[in-house]
Amino acid sequence: MNSSPEYLLGVNQRELERLRFQHSVWEPVTRKFFERIGVQQGCKCLDVGSGPGFVSMDLRDLVGETGKVTALEPSEFYLNWFREFVANKGWTNVKFIQGTAEDAALPARHYDLIFVRWVIAFVPDPEKFLVRLIASLRVGGIIALQDYYYEGLSLFPRGGAWDRMPDVVRAYYRSSGGDAFVTGKLPALFSKHGLDLIDFTPTCLAGGPTSGVMEWAHRFFSTHTQHMVDKGIISQDEGDALQADWNAHQQNPDALFFSPLVVDVAGILRP
Repeated sequence: MNSSPEYLLGVNQRELERLRFQHSVWEPVTRKFFERIGVQQGCKCLDVGSGPGFVSMDLRDLVGETGKVTALEPSEFYLNWFREFVANKGWTNVKFIQGTAEDAALPARHYDLIFVRWVIAFVPDPEKFLVRLIASLRVGGIIALQDYYYEGLSLFPRGGAWDRMPDVVRAYYRSSGGDAFVTGKLPALFSKHGLDLIDFTPTCLAGGPTSGVMEWAHRFFSTHTQHMVDKGIISQDEGDALQADWNAHQQNPDALFFSPLVVDVAGILRP
């Protein structure tokens, strides 16, 4: 979910609730990814940038009582929320580490699965980030990432101010040192650092004004369009025009929203 205390999208209760809804929309995609790479009972898993732990909860269900899940997250706010959830569940095989992939003291050659969703696109040095995680993966273990290749984002009908939103969001990522096309770099980085690529699957979700995916987008853009204005990426007039075009599409029962491509990328560590 995030990779530093200065997480671009914020650390607060509103963002936590947005992340909860986001997980409900994308959870089926993540579950299918877990099925393809064979997450099973007994696995030792690391959830990197776990946020409030929504993916960690799913991993714990899959690995069962005999497995272990470690949530790595820099935000004390999100970790404390997840700690309370785990305590209420009575789970004893969930561990918490406050930190980032770059600075945490992670065990060497330990995890069967390292999972990273919507994190690596935010980090300024994806290779350094990845190398640190690979050092904590056992031989034969899998590192699995879900993140953007930021094409596909659009509204139909086209022709309004919102047509330029993909470029605006890409600039938003770059403003904090991120890369909205990072998944395109991962196969080469895997090969360079001893991983065999075993999955590379893009997904685009689409739906109209009553769909979960359009509501997911609304919860993001209703907050972050103004943040883009505040960061100087677009002017206030441009932000207002983007929001007005979005609102008009929400009122059009025939409108469609298409998500950016989210790519599942997995590699297994060679001996």
